[in-house]
Amino acid sequence: MERKDFIMTCAWTALATAGFASTVMTPVNEQENKLKPFYLPPDKTPLEPTNGIGIRVKVRGWQTNGHYSCVDFAVAPKRMGPAPHIHKDLDELMYVHKGTISVMVGNEVTEVKAGGWHFRPRGIVHTFWNATDETVLATDMYFHQNFEEFLEELFHQLIPEMVQRNLTPANPDIAKRIEALHQRFGITSFQEQRQPIIDKYRLIG
Repeated sequence: MERKDFIMTCAWTALATAGFASTVMTPVNEQENKLKPFYLPPDKTPLEPTNGIGIRVKVRGWQTNGHYSCVDFAVAPKRMGPAPHIHKDLDELMYVHKGTISVMVGNEVTEVKAGGWHFRPRGIVHTFWNATDETVLATDMYFHQNFEEFLEELFHQLIPEMVQRNLTPANPDIAKRIEALHQRFGITSFQEQRQPIIDKYRLIG
């Protein structure tokens, strides 16, 4: 064997051996942190847009070691979504099952119809609304953050309390809690941009 062939053979052997060693010597705690399969049975309970928007958590962040979570959501006709906002860490992917939802990213509005997908990466101002006369049903998927916990706290605790106590987001106590929630999940919200969208598209706030 020529010297250069011998050197190449040694190099490939070293690489192969290193790869094999790293495989067989994986620490036990890494094995324990590997994702595990799970099954979610169908949920045929109708999802209603309570107070304009309704959510139902499907996959929780802890089930995927924080990689992914998702919720089904319903938006009532002529209903505005959240104020335009930015996520610091979260990437979102939406799939529409029924109806048509309008998604604004920056100044661009896209009508996402049933069967369509829309991806919104972190760091870009965005919002959504339903400008039609039909309830929208969709799934929102979240990457790198347990955002389903934010939505549950907002839609299942804070908003029902506001309705029960007849309060608005301008109430000092409510505003403080919303701000704390946004800070926990890295959200910057632009409330002043919400009303112009409501007026332009004749929506319900």
